[in-house]
Amino acid sequence: MIPTALSEWLHAFRIYSHPRVLGMLTLGFSAGLPLLLILGTLSFWLREAGIDRSTIGYFSWIGLAYGFKWLWSPLVDRLSLPLLTRLLGRRRAWMLLSQITITIALIGMANTDPADNLTQMVFFALAVAFASATQDVALDAYRIEAVAPRLQGAMAATYQAGYRMAMILSSAGVLWIAAAMDPSETTYDYSPWCIAYLIMAACMAVGIITTLIIREPEVPINLLISENEDRARKKISNWNLSNHLTQILVWFYGAIIAPFRDFIVRHGQRALLILALIAVYRISDVVMGIMSNSFYVDMGYTKDEVATVAKVYGIVMTLVGVAIGGVLTAKVGIMRTLFLGALLSAATNLLFAWLAGRGHDVTGLIFTISADNLSAGIATSAFIAYLSGLTNSAYSATQYALFSSVMLLLPKFVAGFSGNFVDTYGYANFFIGTALLGLPVLILVWLAGKEKFDTAEK
Repeated sequence: MIPTALSEWLHAFRIYSHPRVLGMLTLGFSAGLPLLLILGTLSFWLREAGIDRSTIGYFSWIGLAYGFKWLWSPLVDRLSLPLLTRLLGRRRAWMLLSQITITIALIGMANTDPADNLTQMVFFALAVAFASATQDVALDAYRIEAVAPRLQGAMAATYQAGYRMAMILSSAGVLWIAAAMDPSETTYDYSPWCIAYLIMAACMAVGIITTLIIREPEVPINLLISENEDRARKKISNWNLSNHLTQILVWFYGAIIAPFRDFIVRHGQRALLILALIAVYRISDVVMGIMSNSFYVDMGYTKDEVATVAKVYGIVMTLVGVAIGGVLTAKVGIMRTLFLGALLSAATNLLFAWLAGRGHDVTGLIFTISADNLSAGIATSAFIAYLSGLTNSAYSATQYALFSSVMLLLPKFVAGFSGNFVDTYGYANFFIGTALLGLPVLILVWLAGKEKFDTAEK
């Protein structure tokens, strides 16, 4: 009996040997690498270079590119690129173009000293952000289309594993490299950061090589998409337009209007409450996170301490939280886990206010990071499950881009003023304020649960 059960489990794990599932590990790495290089890690570099906190806060608005990716996601979903699409296919073409752009822009960042040319740094960081957001859209579409539904869980798992490994490299790895090359921790030196970012640019080769190796998914046009475009074609044909213009308008409707119309039709007036919840659910963590690296610098933590505790150990605790969140979601439901995650994410920000009064305290930092990242993992796990349940498979790429964009817009905008707030009121009040931002989230989760938006709990 035991050998049979063990054999069944071993057979089940063979799902991870599927070539496309394995490919998502390196594609997830390619997706996760750029994010912190233009946000958290960059803010550490900027602060060490003597850039004031207010400017660093405004720098976080670069991340708004991820919040607006829904605007061009229909183009990535449906538009063919000259030559590249013919050679690689639509998904791989967009992935390769975005990966090459990220690589070039990271090289540009590496060769820019923010202490001398902050404007140029903004330009290259924006290029990384827009290309990275585009890569996310293409990768989401590829992930959904590349395998059968039974493999989607394994695809998501390997994608997240690769993504988190890249986050360790782009945060702790960069700090370790810069620290190893830095002749002094007390004075700013541009060269170590240049070397670290050049290495990160080289690491994008992992995604580029994978994109060139994998096969383009062969997906037939969804029946719902065909029906919607046929209805649109019949209506537009009555306008007596040229055939070419009619085709353009039909494509525009199918690629851009239909995905958003589908979401509104399915949820009606409840769509506004759903979008409001998505818009603010991560606001406590996102706003707090922008100033966290500046906080570490101002509290006297070294690059090695931040890399080891806040980055490597912190990401491990996040993964533990994700695992716990997955179990809680299955046992008590998505909405209850959403509420718990929101409550813990806001409450643990108060630990940073406590830490601000202790100065350089590594033990206190470990305790704070443990609680904060564990709660963030629980919240993230439940939130991804919630977003996935809202998506129509016919428009999965565009609608998921919409949800993930809305999730970041307001938090990133508010985070831009975080430096001004810290300069005026101090770190302790700032962290208390970010905790209070979580109170409206709890109300929205309660309302969403009361209305039973989550299909898993209907």
